[in-house]
Amino acid sequence: MVRRAIKDDIPRIMELLIQVDMVHHNGRPDIFKGPTTKYSEEQLGQIIDDDSTPVFVCVGEDGVVRGHAFCQHKQVLGDRVLTDIRTLYIDDICVDETFRGEGVGRRLYEHVLGYARDNGFYNVTLNVWECNPGAMDFYKKMGFVPQKTGMEIIL
Repeated sequence: MVRRAIKDDIPRIMELLIQVDMVHHNGRPDIFKGPTTKYSEEQLGQIIDDDSTPVFVCVGEDGVVRGHAFCQHKQVLGDRVLTDIRTLYIDDICVDETFRGEGVGRRLYEHVLGYARDNGFYNVTLNVWECNPGAMDFYKKMGFVPQKTGMEIIL
């Protein structure tokens, strides 16, 4: 079952956020500290309470949160170049490593897509790090295509 996250989910979401960080830390230790989380429990509570930053969780029959999807409403209004489209940005999708391959990520993604359609968003976007080929493959299977590419040169 996929539903909006509640404050009781915070401890489990924090565990998943450490898994997310470690994937990135292992791929790019020059950029990502590890093990840590990108939000404190207090910040996570504020995010869960904010309707413009919906967090969805996939919960098993046992009541355990198996994955999460953090989203953000985005819209640039009155820009000289960009149109005023509403975008739902996926800030983070994580499936607990013990539940990968069971369709949890697909259920989360389909729920996010339904939420975006039901709420009149033009598109759904996300960023994925090149050091995370598993996520890259998953997003391609879900139908995502590159919108833009960030590049770097390390000095």
